[in-house]
Amino acid sequence: MSKRNRLMSEALKYEIARELGVDDVVGRDGWGGVSSKDCGNIVTKAIEIANRSVGGR
Repeated sequence: MSKRNRLMSEALKYEIARELGVDDVVGRDGWGGVSSKDCGNIVTKAIEIANRSVGGR
């Protein structure tokens, strides 16, 4: 995937993974090792951050 098509930076993904406590899984197994539930939690958190940054909820 090219950088232009990325919606969330790698740094933000790692920051959220760290906050949610799944950074060890990412470090050990890569993003493919993260459960669907945890991926959903990461996306939810990213949406919350995006909403805050544009003055949303």
